[in-house]
Amino acid sequence: MLLFVDYIATKQIIGPRSQFARRRPSKLYEGSRSQIQGAIDSLVKRAIKSRNIHRDLEPFDLLGALISVSHVASAPDQQQSARRLVDILITGSRPVR
Repeated sequence: MLLFVDYIATKQIIGPRSQFARRRPSKLYEGSRSQIQGAIDSLVKRAIKSRNIHRDLEPFDLLGALISVSHVASAPDQQQSARRLVDILITGSRPVR
């Protein structure tokens, strides 16, 4: 998740465009949207199966949270804040044991 946030923050245009693509899919984002959706679905299913995250976590909600964190990471001097937000996201996604 940290690598994904760092990548989005570095490519600053991806975050806002990803938010737009979530609301109104277009031909421009159609191919990458299905690839991203497939990847996040697969990762979440594996994490649920291994009991590393809640069973009811929605893959696209997780992606939306990461995109939101990337907006923080793209702001000057906010990378450490974004990393703390990822830690909070990971902790909050884990099932209570």
